[in-house]
Amino acid sequence: MYQLVYSSDVTCIDQLRMNRHTFTKLCQMLTHVRGLKCTQNMLVDEQVAMCLHILAHHVKIRVVKFRFRRSGETVSRHFKNVLNALIRSQVQLLKPEPVLESSMDGRWKWFKNCPGALDGTYIKVRVPARDKSRYRTRKGDIATNVLAVCSQDMQFIYILPGWEGSAADGRVLRDAMRRRNGLSVPHGHYYLVDVGYTNCKGFLAPYRGQRYHLNDWRTGHQ
Repeated sequence: MYQLVYSSDVTCIDQLRMNRHTFTKLCQMLTHVRGLKCTQNMLVDEQVAMCLHILAHHVKIRVVKFRFRRSGETVSRHFKNVLNALIRSQVQLLKPEPVLESSMDGRWKWFKNCPGALDGTYIKVRVPARDKSRYRTRKGDIATNVLAVCSQDMQFIYILPGWEGSAADGRVLRDAMRRRNGLSVPHGHYYLVDVGYTNCKGFLAPYRGQRYHLNDWRTGHQ
């Protein structure tokens, strides 16, 4: 733990994607706010470090158990506990800032009080033959429909994976809004959406009477 986290900020950022002070504050928040507890053989900081290491580097449980000298069952159990605590802490951890009145950004200054945009995307998957019809998209691919919400600086605010490829974008969004700890729209704010979604309170879709030239926006965020 000392070499992984506490030896230097450089090492801590490389391994856990945050400096030592932020790591300590995160451990304190998960302990005091979300009730994460030390066990007889493992302190909270090691539990959190294992979870962050897996998320940061997309490594397998067997890799982490070797590095931390723990059993695979122990690593898996604490990873799930910490991950659930992080998900329940999204209100404290994820605070997207809306477009300010003083914004001069040519792409965003027209959207005051907008914290970001959302859209669905297809990720190809392999499923049993009996489930293929549910996962088949309009283009015939077998995929899952993933809802993603991004802030102005292209940071993910919310992600909902798992829906079948045949599911309509609006249905996936409604599910995200109804879930416990799901997507919420701050009062007086709204997200930008495409024409696949309904133009309603909290969501602003393009005006259908205007032809938009996609080539003007293909460069994305630069």
